[in-house]
Amino acid sequence: MLSTVEKILFIALLLGSIYAALRAAERVARIVRRGQGSLATDNLPGRFIQASLVFITQKTVLKRRLLPSIAHALIVWGFVYFLLGNLGDVLQGFIPNYTFMGTGTLGAVYRFIGDWLSIGVLVGMASLIVRRLVVGNKVFGFRSNTLIHPKAIAGIRRDSRIIGAIILVHVGAHFLGNYVHMVQIGQAPWWPPASLTSALMTHLPETAHIMLERLLFWISIGSLLILGPYFIRSKHIHIFVAPLNFMLKPKRQSIGQLDKLDMEDESITQYGAAKLEHLSQPQLLDAYACIMCNRCQDACPAYATGKALSPAALEINKRYHLNDEGAALAAGQESNLGLLDFAISAEAVWACTACGACVSVCPVNNEPMRDILDIRRNLALMENTFPSQLQQAFRGMERTGNPWTIAPEARMDWAKGLAVPTIEQNPDPDLLWWVGCAPATDPRAQKTAQAFARLLAAASVNYAVLGKLERCTGDSARRAGNEALFYELASANVETLNQVKPRRIVTTCPHCLHTLANEYGAFGGNYQVIHHTQLIEELITEGKLRINSSVQARLAFHDPCYLGRHNNIYDAPRQALTCAGITVTELPRHHSNSFCCGAGGAQMWKEEEHGARRVSEERFQEATQSEQAALAVGCPFCMIMLTDAATAAQSTMAIRDVAEIIAERIQPAPAA
Repeated sequence: MLSTVEKILFIALLLGSIYAALRAAERVARIVRRGQGSLATDNLPGRFIQASLVFITQKTVLKRRLLPSIAHALIVWGFVYFLLGNLGDVLQGFIPNYTFMGTGTLGAVYRFIGDWLSIGVLVGMASLIVRRLVVGNKVFGFRSNTLIHPKAIAGIRRDSRIIGAIILVHVGAHFLGNYVHMVQIGQAPWWPPASLTSALMTHLPETAHIMLERLLFWISIGSLLILGPYFIRSKHIHIFVAPLNFMLKPKRQSIGQLDKLDMEDESITQYGAAKLEHLSQPQLLDAYACIMCNRCQDACPAYATGKALSPAALEINKRYHLNDEGAALAAGQESNLGLLDFAISAEAVWACTACGACVSVCPVNNEPMRDILDIRRNLALMENTFPSQLQQAFRGMERTGNPWTIAPEARMDWAKGLAVPTIEQNPDPDLLWWVGCAPATDPRAQKTAQAFARLLAAASVNYAVLGKLERCTGDSARRAGNEALFYELASANVETLNQVKPRRIVTTCPHCLHTLANEYGAFGGNYQVIHHTQLIEELITEGKLRINSSVQARLAFHDPCYLGRHNNIYDAPRQALTCAGITVTELPRHHSNSFCCGAGGAQMWKEEEHGARRVSEERFQEATQSEQAALAVGCPFCMIMLTDAATAAQSTMAIRDVAEIIAERIQPAPAA
């Protein structure tokens, strides 16, 4: 029970803490509102439930780093429970002879759960503090070639130590104070901590009990009042913002789906992002949601191969810059520095493969890849600045409809001798095959298209291709920031497809699949699109494609980023191979954890940024560890990149598309 003076002091401190926290939170809100667009507020009840489930289950955190993630989960669960426990402490301090939740069964259950969670928080926080001290830069550091805010390294360490210490003090004091109270009223249950506390207090006078309970109250609640305002400026604001990030993030068909820019609206004067206020509101919220755990950095293929890009550093730099300069931004002023001045270097911007690994692995739903692509848009459209090697690919897409600069009249050369029907020859097909630029023009990728054509013929599929009417979907142009070129290609392709009115489209390239299925909708093109491995599996399952599965074999399989992470297609290629009598060996990094081949994000058309090694070399070296004679892929870009890596390594491992492997096992149809 607090004295009158203590009650007045507590209320004054509480109001002061709330005021300081609200002022800091209001600044954050004004900063986020400076962003473009708005946060998503449709179906808020459903979004709230989903965000709450993610928060309570900690499922996005528990995907990686299991032991540290369990420690983090214990802290979160304890934090939520102690919101109720702190209310109980205050009520017990203000109401005479009051015990929160009573001394009966309900109170016993409440305190029993609280005891375990207290221990969980103390153990979890202590272990994470030790981990920060022991692991240090091995996990939470950055290479010298990565741009990082000068205050970040020391600031992250300081925040971790201060917040960790405050939580240990708060929970420890609450834990002991609760037992002091229960011993004082003679209701302490049998429980080792309670028994120990009771034994230590047996010979203390009642006044000492009261003084100790008050002291522990002020240590516990006082530390919490200090913590509130400090939380807002520390990295631990993610406790509040991360659930908001899940609740208010726009829903997309794919993690890589980009927003349409209206290139015909002459009133638009800014394309892409040059400054913080050019980013969207969700992108600014990302900076506050970032837990600074570096999981995205661990997953990034560019960083893993020694390049300057760190998606973690990008979000951390945004956050520290907002801490320093956010007041001006919140007041409506223009940023005095561009993103390339403090957030990320130009070299790092062009190292991104747009593989989506950083988005997929982030425990708080951040999307650093989206920031990078918006910065590319600004560089390409506003500054006309991009790697010179991209110019040839842009010119080819603009003039001939493909980055290989092959004339449209030669688009069908790959199909000579295969009787592949065009849409003019078969105007009402059940299936439209979008061949794609690489399978139609690249000599190695053409073998995939030829194998798939043989499979379609063997299954008697009623299909057609666009032939010379087919142009590049514009995936590489868009991910290189050249939205104007993408806009032109997408508009033309949608016009063509809407005239054809395909029932269903199959693609032999995951990048074409992604663009047609997820991004052409904004241009008026809504189509049912599947990948060729999905169709192969379907044809085998339905008995339309007879495969000789008697000859057993083993091979490894590489998940293409735009097939797996971006479109969640994992089972079809594996099932197709299994149906052909092939045992699939998983690479160390597979499914959503797959490692990029290095071609995405327009890297196919330019030299990689400086690093320790090429991304494709890293992935191929991993594949050779499987000790299989062949590596199966489902993407022509992956095929080209990994074949080049195999050649450079003078390896005998064969790189083959799923269609090529299945086509070799076609069984002729039985005679009528």
